[in-house]
Amino acid sequence: IKEVCKGNKIILLISYSLSDIDECAIVSDACKGGMKCINHYGGYLCLPQNRTDPIPQTPLNPLNPTNPQTPQTRTQSNHRGVAAGAKQCLLGFTLDEQNYCHDVDECSQSLHTCNADQICYNTRGSYTCQCNPGYQKHGEQCVDRNECMLSHYCMHRCVNTAGSYYCECKDGYQLASNNHSCVDVNECDQTQPCQHQCFNLLGSYVCQCDQGYELAPDSVSCPHDELLKYFITTINKDDQPKAKYSVCPSGLLFSGIIDINECDTGHECREDEMCWNYYGGHRCYPQNPCLEPYVLTSENRCSCQSAGACRGLSQSIVYKYMSIHSERSVPADIFQIQATNIFPSAHYTFRIRAGNDGGEFFLRVGNQTFHFCISQTGKGPQELIVDLEMITQHTVMNYRSSSLLRLTIIVGPYPF
Repeated sequence: IKEVCKGNKIILLISYSLSDIDECAIVSDACKGGMKCINHYGGYLCLPQNRTDPIPQTPLNPLNPTNPQTPQTRTQSNHRGVAAGAKQCLLGFTLDEQNYCHDVDECSQSLHTCNADQICYNTRGSYTCQCNPGYQKHGEQCVDRNECMLSHYCMHRCVNTAGSYYCECKDGYQLASNNHSCVDVNECDQTQPCQHQCFNLLGSYVCQCDQGYELAPDSVSCPHDELLKYFITTINKDDQPKAKYSVCPSGLLFSGIIDINECDTGHECREDEMCWNYYGGHRCYPQNPCLEPYVLTSENRCSCQSAGACRGLSQSIVYKYMSIHSERSVPADIFQIQATNIFPSAHYTFRIRAGNDGGEFFLRVGNQTFHFCISQTGKGPQELIVDLEMITQHTVMNYRSSSLLRLTIIVGPYPF
C-alpha cells in the first residue's frame, strides 16, 4: 500500500517481504514536506519532526491474514478514515472479537454488484459474478449460449432454446434414451403401413405386394388383382362363367385362384437352404450366403469384420429376394430407398453397381429418396441379380465406406 504524502497527514507505506528493507536509507527523499522518515518492519512512516509516536514492530504475515499466530496490527492509512494505530484487515476481510481477520462473504451479505441474472460466488477476500447455466458473459451482461453453434451435441438436428437446447431426429428415426442419439424406427412393427408385405430399411421402409398384385402409386396399397384379371381376359374370352372348369397352369391351384406355396406343402430344398416361393414355382437359396471375408451377423446380412481383409470391399452385404410377374408393365418402381444423414457431415449416394448390363433397371432420384425402377422385362421364368450400392462419405472426417443390397428378382412364368 503506498500513498503520496500531503501536508501534515500521516502516510503509511507498507512493503511485504520476507526480510525488512530500510526504505528511509535507500529511498532518496522518501518523505516530503520536511517530514521525518521512520523505518519499521515491512514499511516506513512519515511523521512530523516533533512527533515521537511508538513504531509497531509486530511482523505481518500477508500470505495468511487469518493465521492465529500473526494478528493484524498494521496501522491503517488515512484514506480509510481510521485513526493511526487502529488495527485493520486486508480488503475483503474483517476483524473478529479476537482481532483476527476472517473472509467477508459478500454474496450472503448482499455486498456484491452482480446483476439480477447472474450468480454470486464468494472467494477468499472477494467474489465473482457468473452467468446461469446455458448463458455466457458478453461485457457485463449474460446472453444465451447457442449450444447448436458451439458443438455437435445432437446426431441429427439441434434446436437452440433460451438457456438450453434439445435434439430432433429425421423422419424414420426416434430419439434414444440419451436424448442425443437417433435410432432407426421399425415402421413395419410399429405402424404396419403396408397392405401386404413390409420391409424395414434404415430410416425408412418399403412395401411389396403379394404375387398377383401390383403396388399402387401411394407405395403402400395393393388394389390390382392381376391374377384375376388374367383369368378373366384369357380364359373367359366369351364372357361365359367357365373359369371354374379351366385347368390351371403348373404350380397354381384354381381354388379361389391362388398360388400353391411349395415351401409350405413340400419342396426339395436342403436343410442349409431356404425356400422362396413365387407364383407358379419356388427356388432354393443358401441360408448363409456369406463368403469370405464376410460373416453372417443377422438374417440375410453379411458383414466384414477385418479392416485389413476388407480393404476396398463393401462393409456389408444384405441379401433380399422378391418376385415380379412376366411381361410386367414398364417403367415401374420396384421399391423406394430413403437417403438419410446420420451425421451432419455425412453424404449418401446410391448407384447400381452390378447386374444391369442389359439396362433393365435405373434409379430415379426424388427429394431425399431413390426409387429403384425396372425399365424392361422379358418372359419368365428367369432370375435377375442386381447389386445396389450405398456410398457414405464424411466430409469432415475424410471417411468413405459402402454397403451393398444384393437383390434377387424372380420373374414368374405367368403375367400375374
